[in-house]
Amino acid sequence: MSLLLRALVSTFGSGVSLRRSRFAAVVRACVIASTLPFAALPLAQAQTMPPGAKQPSDFPRAKLTAGMYVIDAAVAATDADREQGLMYRTQLGANEGMLFVFNENAVHCFWMKNTLIPLSIAFIRADGTITDIDEMQAETENNHCPRNNGVYALEMSKGWFAAKGIKPGMQLKGLPRAQQ
Repeated sequence: MSLLLRALVSTFGSGVSLRRSRFAAVVRACVIASTLPFAALPLAQAQTMPPGAKQPSDFPRAKLTAGMYVIDAAVAATDADREQGLMYRTQLGANEGMLFVFNENAVHCFWMKNTLIPLSIAFIRADGTITDIDEMQAETENNHCPRNNGVYALEMSKGWFAAKGIKPGMQLKGLPRAQQ
């Protein structure tokens, strides 16, 4: 019998002897769980989506290309989808991002409220040309605004554009048509 179980039996008396094996299993599970690193817990448990939030799999998807790279982008083309964006997400796949589609050619600013992962953002004209790229820290309310008008913005994991050598002036292909 483990020392912890012996201590509990001696504290609470032998009346728990019938439940001892079930209790011991629970105690063992707790001890094992307490020795695991926090990172072993599923990321989805770290932050849950609030009621009414759209699940990542519920967004329409688009396959974009940036040079030789294929991007799997969730598409946020409605006000509600653009408002939620990547909020509450705890991870993105290697070439996964979110494409924001706007109905007007304008300066569209972003912030990172309730966004749990740091992101890079590319601001894009209607013809697919990247005009600006910015780095954004998680859970901040700083405005990130392009210097140029555009109709798209693409958010990727922080540093993605720099790591792939993608810079302003380059073009993205496969963009859905924006309604202007």
